[in-house]
Amino acid sequence: MTGILLWLTVLLCTALLFVMIFRRLGLGATLGYIVGGIVVGPSVLNVAGDAEAINSVAEIGIALLLFLVGLELQPSRLWRLKKEIFGLGLGQLLAAGAALAVMAKFVLGLGWGPAAAIGLALGLSSTAQVLPMLRSTGELNTPYGERAFSILLLQDLALIPLITLTAALSVGGDPDAPSGWEMTGLTVAAVVGLVLAGRFLVAPLYRLIGRLGERELFVVAGLTTVIGSAALMHSLHLSVALGAFVAGVMLAESPYRHELESDVEPFRSILLGLFFMSVGMLLDLRVIADQPLKVLGMAAAVIALKIAVLYPIARAFGSRPGRAITLSMLLSQAGEFGFVLFASAASGRMISQEQASLLGAVVTASMVATPFLMRLIGFLQTRQPQKHVDLEGPEFSPETNVIVVGYGRFGQTVGQMLMAKRVPVTLIDLKASQIELAGEFGVKVYYGDGTRIDLLRTAGAAEAEAILFCHDDPDFGREQLAPILEAFPQAAVMVRVFDRRQSMALDGCDVLLLQREVFESAVAMGRSALGALGIAEREVARVERAYRQLDEERLKAQAASGDLRVGKETSFAFRPLDDEVVGDG
Repeated sequence: MTGILLWLTVLLCTALLFVMIFRRLGLGATLGYIVGGIVVGPSVLNVAGDAEAINSVAEIGIALLLFLVGLELQPSRLWRLKKEIFGLGLGQLLAAGAALAVMAKFVLGLGWGPAAAIGLALGLSSTAQVLPMLRSTGELNTPYGERAFSILLLQDLALIPLITLTAALSVGGDPDAPSGWEMTGLTVAAVVGLVLAGRFLVAPLYRLIGRLGERELFVVAGLTTVIGSAALMHSLHLSVALGAFVAGVMLAESPYRHELESDVEPFRSILLGLFFMSVGMLLDLRVIADQPLKVLGMAAAVIALKIAVLYPIARAFGSRPGRAITLSMLLSQAGEFGFVLFASAASGRMISQEQASLLGAVVTASMVATPFLMRLIGFLQTRQPQKHVDLEGPEFSPETNVIVVGYGRFGQTVGQMLMAKRVPVTLIDLKASQIELAGEFGVKVYYGDGTRIDLLRTAGAAEAEAILFCHDDPDFGREQLAPILEAFPQAAVMVRVFDRRQSMALDGCDVLLLQREVFESAVAMGRSALGALGIAEREVARVERAYRQLDEERLKAQAASGDLRVGKETSFAFRPLDDEVVGDG
């Protein structure tokens, strides 16, 4: 017991130290865990116990990661991202896998079957490294972030058939393990069994727990679901990750999905960290020391091939050049699932243990390179030549959910409220002085006429969820707005209008909101004035409701007739609001 507590203390202290250092350097927690594992492992200090035993326990972290991926597979989201997942994601994996298989064939001297399995394993990127990077920059829910997520999701789904393929190509290992065809049949039967169990056992259990309202029971039930599914698959000599993944899919439509995510996340983070530490501990540094140029050369080849493959595919799926190269570099590393597949391939004698160590080092080196590649992209983008009075246009603006046209006093309020909830926003303005002033406050505004369709398209309007016209142009009319609505039908469009005349001119356009620029502030002052005069709050609220209703009815009538004078006789100037009649009980 003392020995277990001692090496667990060593592992946690090492993890804390190295993750803090690597986070400080901007290199991410994943690399901190791996390097920490190398330091305390048998190749260096050898002070952290049995790496194999730690790896066996820590693989539950991989299972929990796949469980959370499964929870993301809501049919509605899959349907919305089907093009990116099954087009962009599958195209990337197959093309990168083919290119890397050729490299594995000639560099490692493998047969075509093992080379294909190794190439596909190297084609996987690091979900554990990329998703935190996207979250930290606020880009996870942008079109760019969703493309990256779609590719990673397809790769996570591909892990299951890749594990089955690796086992089928193995030439030894567990004598009790089923053959490739038997494994395929068992996998299908086990998945069907888990889905049925989820529908008729797990879902009713969660409804019961939900009625009880005990959070501790959610934690226990979540871990039981994951570990139970993983244990079933392990007993059948199948993929533990597959069991956890199916468990997540079973609960993807559950009303308690978010509760499960928040409850399981801390366990996933700790166990996944231990998994990466065990990877570092299991790396054979002697193999790397004997052939460092081979390790670095293969890592560079992996990165270069994946960038070369993904860039044209991303461009074909609509990414702009700047975002396509950024996406390609972001996903250019090999990922953590490669460690799982290489270990499985080595245990099945598909590759040697030395080759598994070599490939593990290649994966680690490629992951180390990713943060530096992203810094390089950031540096190159800042070096792009600037246009017109040295102000940047939106060519290299990040792909965001929302485009705000006009960043004056109105647009600033709208933009700041969106930023309060970390909604990524692309800001566009035509006034150089306004852009320079915003820059003094650390806000990036791009130069251009945001009413032009070509410029909006350059800014990413074809993928944006909302386009907000906050500029103060009283002449912005139907002839400019209608083509924009036709060009970007997926976007919710809102327009700041100068007065009732402009609102009448735009009436009937398919916009979510026409907001008169002074209406709300005038209503607020009217409320305050009534209150200052001693009018009861209840009566003030009644006046506001009546005025809003009357104003809406007048505006509809004026827009229908085109005459601003329509409805003037209903104005409170001619017909004040009657006092409220209060019953005597």
